[in-house]
Amino acid sequence: MHDLMHPIELLRPSVLRFGENTLDGLTKWVESKGYSKIFVVADPVNAKRLGLLGLGDVACFGDVVPEPDIHNLTAAVDASAGCDLVIGFGGGSAMDLAKLVAVMTGQSLGLSEISGPNRAPARKVGLVQIPTTAGTGSEVGTRALITDPQTQAKIATESPHMLADMALIDPTLTLSVPGFVTAATGVDAMAHCVEAFTSKRAHPVIDAYALQGTQLVGKYLRRAVEDGTDIEARAGLSLAAFYGGVCLGPVNTTAGHALAYPLGTRHKLPHGIANALIFPHVLAVNAAAVPEKTCAVCAALGIAFGDAQTVRAGAIAFCESLGLDMRLRAHNVPEDDLRQMAKDAHAIRRLLDWNPVDISEADILALYQAAW
Repeated sequence: MHDLMHPIELLRPSVLRFGENTLDGLTKWVESKGYSKIFVVADPVNAKRLGLLGLGDVACFGDVVPEPDIHNLTAAVDASAGCDLVIGFGGGSAMDLAKLVAVMTGQSLGLSEISGPNRAPARKVGLVQIPTTAGTGSEVGTRALITDPQTQAKIATESPHMLADMALIDPTLTLSVPGFVTAATGVDAMAHCVEAFTSKRAHPVIDAYALQGTQLVGKYLRRAVEDGTDIEARAGLSLAAFYGGVCLGPVNTTAGHALAYPLGTRHKLPHGIANALIFPHVLAVNAAAVPEKTCAVCAALGIAFGDAQTVRAGAIAFCESLGLDMRLRAHNVPEDDLRQMAKDAHAIRRLLDWNPVDISEADILALYQAAW
C-alpha cells in the first residue's frame, strides 16, 4: 500500500453536478455549448423516458444490454453517425458504451485499435454521463469494459479522452429502481470502495473516499431498499457510487471483480448482483492480510469483525438482509462450470495482481464452491 509521498493523479469531469433535480439544468448547458445533434445511449427502460432529459426529440440507441459485447458496441457506433454530443443515460453498461461511442464515432476505428490504456483518440464530440442507478460510478471514470463474445472475456479500454465533459448525478432518477436492483448496485458501489481500500496500491488520498463510500452504503442501502422513495437514502447511495467511481481511476478493484466477471460474461448475471455474490467471500479471504481496514469495513456495515469465517458470515447476512439470495445456484450458475470460471478469473491479472493476498486458481475454485 502506498504512502502519502507516492504520486497519484485524479481526473474528473470538468463539470460535476450532484443533487436533487440537477437534471433540470441539462438543457441550458447543452444550449450554452452549441450542441444540436444529440445522441443518447440507453438501455430499453431509460430509452422510454428520454423526455426527462428535456431535450426534445433526440436520436437514441436504446438497445444497451447488460454486460454489453462488441456487437452491441458496433451497433451503437453505427447509429451515432453525425452526432455532436453523446449522452450516456442509464447504469454502468450504458455509460461504458457511451464512452466508447464518443471516442469511436466519426473515427473509423475498431475496438481492437483503441483497447488497453491510453490508445483511444481525442473525441470529436461532447460527452455527458447521467447515471440512473447508484452502483458503478462510471459517470466519473475513464475506463470502459466490453465483452468479447468469442473469448467470453472483458476487454478494458482506458483513456482520459473517455472522461465526460459533464457528469450529472441526480438521485431523483434512481427513485424508480426496484429494491433488488437497488440492493445489488449498492453492494457493487461498496465493492468498488472496499476493493480499492484494501488493494496493494491503496493510497491515503483514495482511502478517504473509499471508507466514506462504504459508510454511506452501510447507512443508506437498507433504507433505500425498504423505501424506494426515500430521497435522502437515494442521494446517499448516489454519493457512495460516485466515491466508488473516484476509487476506480487511480487504484481500481482487485479479486472481487475478477471473480465476478465470469458470472457476467459466461452466465449473463448483471454486474451488480455478480459482485454482491462474491463480495463476502473475498472480504473474508483478505481479512487476515488487511485486518485494520477489514475491521473498519465491518464497522461501517454493522457486522462483527473476527476470523475469516466470522467476516464471511457477517457480510453474507448483510447482503441477505437486503433481500439478496447469496447462493450462486439460485442465480442459475451451474456447478459444473465453476472450474472453468476459476480458470477465467485467475487469468485476470490486471486485477488479481493487486489483491492483498495471492489467490491461486484452486483458491478461486474453493471460493466459488463456497458461494455456490
